[in-house]
Amino acid sequence: MPAKAVMIQGTSSDVGKSMLATALCRHFSNAGYRVAPFKSQNMALNSYVTVSGGEIGRAQGVQAEAARVEATTDMNPILLKPKQDMMSEIIVHGKHHLNMTAKSYRNDFVDEALPIAVEAVQRLKESYDVIVLEGAGSPAEINLKARDIANMKMAHAADAAVILVADIDRGGVFASIVGTLALLDEDERARVKGIIINKFRGMKELLDDGLEWLENYTGIPVLGVVPYMDVQIEAEDSLALSALRLKRPKDNEFDLDVAVIQLPRISNFTDIDPLMDEPGVGVRFVKTVAELKNPDVIIIPGTKNTIDDLAWLRAQGFEEELTTRDVAIVGICGGYQMLGQSLYDPDFVEGNVDYTEGLRLLPIETTFVGEKKTVQNSGIRFGTNERLTGYEIHLGRTKHTHLCEPFLLLDDGRTDGAVVGRILGTYFHGIFHNRTFTRQMVNEWRIYKGLAPLDAAVKSEKELREHAYNVAAEQFEQAVDLEKLYEIMGLERVATISE
Repeated sequence: MPAKAVMIQGTSSDVGKSMLATALCRHFSNAGYRVAPFKSQNMALNSYVTVSGGEIGRAQGVQAEAARVEATTDMNPILLKPKQDMMSEIIVHGKHHLNMTAKSYRNDFVDEALPIAVEAVQRLKESYDVIVLEGAGSPAEINLKARDIANMKMAHAADAAVILVADIDRGGVFASIVGTLALLDEDERARVKGIIINKFRGMKELLDDGLEWLENYTGIPVLGVVPYMDVQIEAEDSLALSALRLKRPKDNEFDLDVAVIQLPRISNFTDIDPLMDEPGVGVRFVKTVAELKNPDVIIIPGTKNTIDDLAWLRAQGFEEELTTRDVAIVGICGGYQMLGQSLYDPDFVEGNVDYTEGLRLLPIETTFVGEKKTVQNSGIRFGTNERLTGYEIHLGRTKHTHLCEPFLLLDDGRTDGAVVGRILGTYFHGIFHNRTFTRQMVNEWRIYKGLAPLDAAVKSEKELREHAYNVAAEQFEQAVDLEKLYEIMGLERVATISE
């Protein structure tokens, strides 16, 4: 029997669709159903590498973890990664397809993309009990609806009950719901079976009259009012930087001050998340040298365009700060490439410049090639017995220009990264998600500053993720009418352990 399907759509972007979809995935998994997430088309800079080496949106990778299933490219068959101004890389089933402008994508590629997405969700429906679909933005953007393959077209294809989610924290929640429903076509509106008001803070009793009015006016039940969830689940894209759970330190507020250079084309910034959990560590994203101040650590994160962002970094005056300060520096992926001696682009993969001088802080050189490397990987930290895991997503091929200590000895026989003094570079995304390693790094930085080290004992990344998924599911279950949810999905009600 094909899977039952529910789709989380929103009145706008950033209403909490990804979080609610994640909570639903864990809820249905806890109830004993085999559940899969799905988002037909995702635009995000934070991506996830599947076991088979496919690149998908980070949110769907996280949702698969919450569902306790292996992520596949069917869960996000089309991924758009902004590369340059008005230009994105189009990834189809986990592999680079082509680079396109937004106009060309909308005019020329959508007709090709739609059947790819429909076939993917149909395959999932044949393999799972429940599919949790996530929409994008709003289904009621009248200037985009005709070519929108992320919302109602997918709801129809999956025969999904749609739950419309609105963010009360930003205000205007009733108008946003009523306005969205008014702009839907009749067959689209018929798919909306429930409403959830999300990110609520305060006394629900003050909202009850409004909820009653909303149900009477729309004829659609309000399934629940979900509180603002302070749950540490990774953000999907760079738009979330402004809303991230950042410690915004005042001067000398924390023992260690970590400055992350917010590159214009920053990618996979979730690499930094674990540092925010470390006691006594303040994390700041900075865009100017004036904002840099006097950090103990500077991190250059990943980027979708190393050469362009290196040019920006120089134009902002960061090069002098990086090359003259006594400061620990960590470069990840594109940031690692920038720290080297030279960057070669003979086939103009990154742009229209075939050679760029690096920051010359590490003895490496990088040559860009057309084939992207996407792989989950692991290895031993050089000089230790410590095994670290991560994933690689990069076009560059990097080699040492002279004898240098590598960062990792990989399981496939290669080495990764370079270490010179207090400067470390690596291709490994997710390196700080190795929580024992992160605590070791924090303690190295603390000792250098004359501070006592922290306790070496930490919870594993798996423990922390499992806790976050369960908390999200529990908060969802407490706030939502589950009987009504199962009814509108046509699904047999099964209680979970947490209820």
